[in-house]
Formats: sequence, C-alpha cells, structure tokens
Amino acid sequence: MSTTDAPKKPRETDDVPVPATLRKSLKNRHIQLIALGGAIGTGLFYGSSESIALAGPSILLAYLVGGLAIFAIVRALSEMSVEDPKAGAFSYYATHYWSKRAGFISGWNYWFNYILVSMVELSVVGSFVNYWFPAIPTWVSAAVFLVIICAANLLGVSKFGEFEFWFAIIKIVAVIAMIIGGLAVIIFVLPTASGVRASFANWFTVGNGFFPNGLMGQNSDGSWTGLLMALVVVMFSFGGTELIGITAGETEDPKTTIPRATNDIIWRILVFYIGALGVIMAVVPWNTIDGKSSPFVQIFDSVGIHAAAGILNFVCLTAVMSVYNSGLYANSRMLYSLAKQGNAPAYLGKLNSRGVPVAGVLTSAAITAIAVVVVFVWPEFAFNYLMSIATIAGIINWTMIMLTEMKFRKVVAAGGAPEDSELAGLSGQEALDAIHFKLPFAKVTPWVVLAFLALVVVLMCFSTSYRIAVIAGVIWLAILFAAYQLTQAKK
Repeated sequence: MSTTDAPKKPRETDDVPVPATLRKSLKNRHIQLIALGGAIGTGLFYGSSESIALAGPSILLAYLVGGLAIFAIVRALSEMSVEDPKAGAFSYYATHYWSKRAGFISGWNYWFNYILVSMVELSVVGSFVNYWFPAIPTWVSAAVFLVIICAANLLGVSKFGEFEFWFAIIKIVAVIAMIIGGLAVIIFVLPTASGVRASFANWFTVGNGFFPNGLMGQNSDGSWTGLLMALVVVMFSFGGTELIGITAGETEDPKTTIPRATNDIIWRILVFYIGALGVIMAVVPWNTIDGKSSPFVQIFDSVGIHAAAGILNFVCLTAVMSVYNSGLYANSRMLYSLAKQGNAPAYLGKLNSRGVPVAGVLTSAAITAIAVVVVFVWPEFAFNYLMSIATIAGIINWTMIMLTEMKFRKVVAAGGAPEDSELAGLSGQEALDAIHFKLPFAKVTPWVVLAFLALVVVLMCFSTSYRIAVIAGVIWLAILFAAYQLTQAKK
C-alpha cells in the first residue's frame, strides 16, 4: 500500500475524537496574547493609582526593577518548559526535579492562589455590570459569568485560547489608545482640566519632583511610603505572567513559541506599564491621581472625553473575565498534574475525548463558587484573610520556580534530562550548554531573584495592609506541610 493510501492519524484538535490526552492545540498567536494579557489587568487600570501615590513618577523605576525580576522568573520557568513541556508546570517540575513534597506544596499553593484571585474577580464583576444595569444583583452577575467561563473551558483548550486571545486584544487596544491619546495631548499642547500643561517635564517639576517620597519614608500617620514600598504593589500587579509555563504542555511548538512569548515580556512591561503610566503622569499631575477613579479615565476626562469611564468599565469587565478564564484553565491543569503525581485524588487526572480534565474544571469552578459566596456573606473575612494568602502565595510560587530551576540544572548536569529531550544522554557542562532556552547568568540570577523576593517580603512587614499577608504566609505554608504529611500517612 502506498503512502498516499495509508490511513491517516487523527489530527489532535478539540473536535476530532482521539484517545484521551491533552491536545497541543494552542497556536503561537494564542500564546503571545495569553502572555501579554496575563500582564495587563485591573491592577494596571485601577491599582496603579496606589503605586503612583506611594512613589510619584519614580514608580516607573519600580516597574522596571520589578519587571526585570518577573522576566527572570518566567525565563527560569520557560527554560524547563521548553525542555520538558508538561501540564501543571510548576508542580510537575518541583516533583520531578526536587521532591514529591515540593510538588505537592507548589501545586496546591498555586491552585488555591488562583481560587482566591478568581473569587475576588467574580465578586467584583457585578459592580462593572451595575454600571449599565444597576437593578441586577451582583451575585447574579457572578453566577452568570462563572457558568459562561466554565462552559468555555469545557469546550477544549483551543476555545480557551480563542477567548483569551480576544480578551487580550481588547485590553491591548485600550492601553494603546490611551498612550496615543496622551501623546497627542502632549505633542499638540491641548488644554487639560488641571490647567497644567501636558509635558514629560511634569515628572520632575510637579509635587517635589521625580522622587517625591524618596526611597522610603514615614508619613505623619505612621504609614510608610516611597519607591521601595511601591515595589510591593508593583510586584503583585505582575501576577499571572507565569501562565506561559502552564500552557507549554498544550502548545503546538513549545520550542519556538515559548521562548518568543517569554522574551517579549520585557518590552510589554516597558510599553504597557512604564509607557502607559509615563504618559499618564505627563498629562495628569501625579499628585492629583487619588484613586477615586482610574488614571486611565482621568487622562481622557482631563481633555473633555467623558465617555472614557464607560469604555474603561467595559475593558475592566473583559479583564475580570480574562483573569477567571485563565484561572480556571490553570487550576484544572494543575489538578490534573497533581493527580498524575499522586498528590491529588485520581479522578482529577481523567480527560474527556476533547482532552479536557473535566473533573478539574468542575471541581475548581465549584470551589470558586463557594469562595464567592464567602465574599458576599463575610466580605471582611474574605478580603482580610483569604486575600492575604493569595497575596503571599504569589511570592511562594515565584520562589519555588527559582529553586526548582536550580534543582533542574543539577539533575540535567547529572545526566537525568527527560528521555524525549535533546539533552538525553548528555551530562555535565555539555548537558547544560545544550539547554535550548537558557536562563541568562544561571549561576547567579536565581540567587539575585530570591534575594529580591526576600526584600519584598520584608517591605510587606512595613505596610499595615500587607503585614497580615506575611503572617498568613507562614501559617499557610505550615498547613501545606501538614497536609502533605497527612496524605502520606494515610497512604
């Protein structure tokens, strides 16, 4: 029989039944936009007010320093993802290259973190809907969007990719439009509501200059401010960029796509954070950005475009949906990976004919729904304590990525590279040199990043709102360690 007559292997898509396995259906455009969308959320549109108030124009330096740290973290994760693309990246790598305990802690920490983040996003979605439809109860909005996103995730990974692609497009267009609009105000010297001429010189001439609060200082009320304190707020605005690693197991060509998406992170931070906020503070005096409305709304209001509030409300609504969409996807893959490691119930490791871990999707959605109910019934408890765990969980996750990368390199140097990797059969420096997508200055970078993350935790102790997160983090880690020991004892 000729090769033209030979039966063809079914193509791995979400619509063609093939044996239950994860589908490599995410294309380059999906990964690029998922990576970009993960760095742009309500933290940029609204949360940037807090960071600007703390550091003034010097916040641009905070975003640059924090962005470099995040870039190194994602590069470390991508180094492993390219050589060994697996679902549930952090947990799988921690288990395989470190220990089963590390995989348990890494996986459940990340899962619970996204449950809490999703909880907050769904609990506030009603406020955006009420902007147009004030009569709709907020819990109804939360329930509707939970069902919609859950259904989208059950359709298959390519459908998830499409949703994220368009969610990201909306956010990107909004930021670029703001930057172009702001530059037009500066270039054509258009009048502004504040009466202050729009100019980049405003960074240095308004409100005590570029470093109005110095590196770190104390206000009369005892609160701390300055560039270093702003780093804490800045770091948590970058949460979600590590989603690239989760997608590696379902990407068509991870060796090409993942490096490209990872390397682009740094210019995205430059454009979408530093560029956007730089333009905003050139048009709107930074000391008038009080957090009562988004800086993005203020920049358009300042030149008389008052429809901006409605437009930004729509953008933020899509941003919230994007966060929950990403969270549900990441959590379902994390539960799948944990189940395969023996760190979660076996039923979570089953896939349907479309390659979707249905049990993981439904379980994560159900727990999120319970968490949202907690927000509505006990909002103070949810935001003071549960969100404290979510806050510190990001630091724990980034720390474990860097530690795992160092373990990964030790295993590779010892000749323990994955069998299907090009590194298989190599050892020592030869194996390390053959790594396809290396972390720059790998002997030093992890330690620099770990020291930086430790500094962030120390700075959190100076902030009343973040101090509780540090305490919650210690308790949370103790719970994870105890849970692991308990599960092992039962086995």
